Amino acid sequence: MRKGVILGFACYAAYAISDACVKSLHGALPAYETVFFGALLCLGALPLIRSPGDRLRDVVIANRPGLWWIRAVTGGICNIAAVIAFTLLPMAETFALIFLMPIFVTLLSVVFLKEHVGWRRWTAVVTGFVGVLVVLRPGFRELGFGHFAAILCGLSGAVSMVAMRLAGQHEKRISLYGAGVIGPLLIGGLLMLPHFVWPDWHAWLLLLGYGLMQGLAGVLLMLATLLAPANRIAPTQYSQMLWAIGFGYWLFGDRLDWPMLIGIALILGAGMFTLVREGQVTPWWRRQKLV
Repeated sequence: MRKGVILGFACYAAYAISDACVKSLHGALPAYETVFFGALLCLGALPLIRSPGDRLRDVVIANRPGLWWIRAVTGGICNIAAVIAFTLLPMAETFALIFLMPIFVTLLSVVFLKEHVGWRRWTAVVTGFVGVLVVLRPGFRELGFGHFAAILCGLSGAVSMVAMRLAGQHEKRISLYGAGVIGPLLIGGLLMLPHFVWPDWHAWLLLLGYGLMQGLAGVLLMLATLLAPANRIAPTQYSQMLWAIGFGYWLFGDRLDWPMLIGIALILGAGMFTLVREGQVTPWWRRQKLV
């Protein structure tokens, strides 16, 4: 189990490096073009994701195609929104809003899965939204498109996770991975066609880091969940906040004030409590990051 948890931390470190590569682009490329190239590179992880007996067509063929397409579409939306948010906001602030995902999952589970939610999880939901208000401070600071994009990323990722729960155990791992890759690939590619921007060599390097680190993270996450229960792996995602604060400070000159730090702590505490209370968390969601 310990090796699985260590791999979980390594996975989310790789995701954080991938996000830092996106932010380092500074919006030089449209978000959908960045997502397209990232998804294209993530296809390279398919041989490592495949289980014995899996066929390549299983990437796009699912037992419940409607839910596969929901995951594919929300994957594209989530990734594009994430790139926009990381481009416009400090990394730590972006992660804080994206980490509303477990709270959104709780709300959607009540509506669509008819799950019973006790007072403790409702308290976590309220605490998380209080944290958002502290971070955003509407009326006291200017809110922009980046904040909306970060929240949309968390919400679309939550929809994808609920769709995965509805699919249950009927889908193969390669199909779940395929939905998270093919969706961003198609959506990003279609949006990119009329407005293609040719990257320079520096942008190519950052795109390479973005896509390859995401593919590596997906493989590490798969290995981690083979060695430890998913509910032990899921909380390791919050280590991304430490990476975000470090990268933001050293690479991008981000500065966080005390109210923002308090709000981030409330959101992280509520999200982690929600994950622990749920007990079983599907490991393939991670803000739908091409997975």
